[in-house]
Amino acid sequence: MTALASYIGSFLREHLPKERRASPHTCEAYAHSFRLLAGFAARKLSVRPYRLEIEQLDVSMILAFLEHIEADRGNSARTRNARLAAIKAFFRFLEYRLPSALDQASRIHAIPMKKTDEALVDYLTRGELQALLDAPDGRTPSGIRDRAMLHLAFAAGLRVSELVGLRLDQLDQPTLSTIHVLGKGRRERVLPLWKETASALRTWLVHRPATKEPALFLNALGHTMTRAGFEYILAKHVVTAAQTQPSIGSKRVTPHVLRHTCAMHTLQATRDIRRVSLWLGHASLQSTEIYLRADPMEKLEALATTSAPMFRPGRFRAPDKLLAMLNGVSQSGDYAE
Repeated sequence: MTALASYIGSFLREHLPKERRASPHTCEAYAHSFRLLAGFAARKLSVRPYRLEIEQLDVSMILAFLEHIEADRGNSARTRNARLAAIKAFFRFLEYRLPSALDQASRIHAIPMKKTDEALVDYLTRGELQALLDAPDGRTPSGIRDRAMLHLAFAAGLRVSELVGLRLDQLDQPTLSTIHVLGKGRRERVLPLWKETASALRTWLVHRPATKEPALFLNALGHTMTRAGFEYILAKHVVTAAQTQPSIGSKRVTPHVLRHTCAMHTLQATRDIRRVSLWLGHASLQSTEIYLRADPMEKLEALATTSAPMFRPGRFRAPDKLLAMLNGVSQSGDYAE
């Protein structure tokens, strides 16, 4: 039997960041997946997590864990697939280091990903977005920070990991004309900032506490803002925005909805899907095509360039009496065998 802890440590601390050059966000996401798996397996086997063994993570255990995160935790099929992807990556890592786990790894690799619905993206209208941006109290340091975060999340179309991971040295100071983003897959991009966004950031930098923390956005304790922290901030301001724009209260507004909102507004303004892809930092246009499906203007423009189908006039011709009689007999079954 082989202890799990040491191999998990090597996978997360050595293999992912150094050999695979995975981003810190990817490493954290994988670590969270294994925190959930280790906690579930430890409860199921009535052992402490550090006493878990690799052989105990067989197919039945993995399938039970995947069912648990969907049924008990209420996670979506997409999240379930992300957890399974992390587990499969770990067992690919083991194949070269633990030959005894080859058969176990091949069985786990055979677990299929679950099909997911390709739903239309959610996004905010201009009125809803403006109500959200106006929601923070600009008279308090936390409100100034929140307003800068909301402006930047929308204007730059940032993923939540990109937003909370921003450092001061990624801003083009002192002009604040551009921002340097390290995105998913270690893809870098430089984005220009609107005057409103630069103004909100400039105000926050004046009120930002003096600290050695390199992060641009800090929480109430002066530490780096977390994903959960920004999700809480966003939910709080959505409630405030709903007082002036009730329609936003019926929507599930997540940090990624701000990214979708940026994409949809950019598409509607430019009519160029390539620019949207560059702005968001997508690896290919295929990832950006979801916004074309959600934009009704694309379909309306297609209708405007075509005309209704025209039918050629013709003459009515009565059916042949013999063929009609034969068809009637065959359909009624009135024939001798």
